[in-house]
Amino acid sequence: MSDRRIYLDNHATTRVDPRVVEAMLPFFTEHYGNAGSTSHWMGWDAQAAVDEARTSIARILNASPKEIVFTSGATESNNLAIRGVAERVRRRGNHLVLLATEHKSVLDPIAKLARRGFEVTFAPLVPAGQADAGRFRTEQFVELLRDDTLLVTVMLANNEIGVVQSLSELAQLCRQRGILVHTDATQAVGKLPVDVRQLGVDLLSFNGHKIHGPKGIGGLYVRRSTPPVRIEPQIDGGGQEFGFRSGTCPVPLVVGLARALELSQKELETEAIRQAGLRNRLFADLCDRIPDCALNGPALEPPGLRLPGNLNCSFGGVDGEALMMSMRDLAVSSGSACTSTNPEPSHVLRALGVPDDRVRASLRFGLSRFTTEAEIDQAIEIVADSVRRLRSLIGR
Repeated sequence: MSDRRIYLDNHATTRVDPRVVEAMLPFFTEHYGNAGSTSHWMGWDAQAAVDEARTSIARILNASPKEIVFTSGATESNNLAIRGVAERVRRRGNHLVLLATEHKSVLDPIAKLARRGFEVTFAPLVPAGQADAGRFRTEQFVELLRDDTLLVTVMLANNEIGVVQSLSELAQLCRQRGILVHTDATQAVGKLPVDVRQLGVDLLSFNGHKIHGPKGIGGLYVRRSTPPVRIEPQIDGGGQEFGFRSGTCPVPLVVGLARALELSQKELETEAIRQAGLRNRLFADLCDRIPDCALNGPALEPPGLRLPGNLNCSFGGVDGEALMMSMRDLAVSSGSACTSTNPEPSHVLRALGVPDDRVRASLRFGLSRFTTEAEIDQAIEIVADSVRRLRSLIGR
């Protein structure tokens, strides 16, 4: 393997932190009991580990432990939240409001609901070219709410352009009208301060593998304060996870998720500053080395508009897929990993009004706690050389 290989696709997934692996290992080989086995010490030890992990996660999110439901990941959490609300027999209406830039694990279940007769409205977004491109305006969003609006769902931090939404005011207005609010916080949890009480949301999805935890584990915050949020389970069986999600609890993964979130929370401020600095230098040097390099999404500064480790930019006259294929030693992406088999241009960038030729010339860079300055310097060289080579082939 070349020592020049660099991984900058950390919005797709992250390397599991060795400290997380260390925490998980005993629950594969020593404390391997089923947390549902209540008649012996092996089950008691497993359940104690799950309880401790749930309490830790709840404390970080400022929730109650009974409000944390473990799932297989954020895709399941999003489906459980959206379909779970919509499929309740006693619901208030059939109107759903969301953003066109949501992840496919939100867009697809809502599209399925639309085919069953639910009404769907997309809130307008600030277009490309403005400092807060990709954000919604609360006053415009509120105008879309109706007496039969059942659910609002808004991604807290976008997986392609890193835009961070301001949700608390909208959530408060929705609460006053009895409308439930869900947020897909997959890219935000562990990277930004996330407080469910401060946000005021009713449902919040997250997972482990975006924050140096294991794949196959995630969670859904379900508000229990009066009145409690009621959702229809999507998996039936043993009634685990407070009846919301049946299935044997994957104890090692739950422990790994909690440990990953603890480490991310501990390093949150220092990593945000460090990654933002590397990200800003990456973009500045790419612009210096490559003519016609443009930023997609919100401005890099001030902090709070965008995820610290996110950069999405386009290189005029170059096809992004061809560019990725020419950079064998650099792992980046042209959009969401979950839609990489779809040849259509990024639905996120198109929703912002970015022209298709610029969309197809775009790349997404995702940094992590393991990204180094040397890797950023090497990435700049690799991208600049590849763009120059591809442009020379088309005579540009």
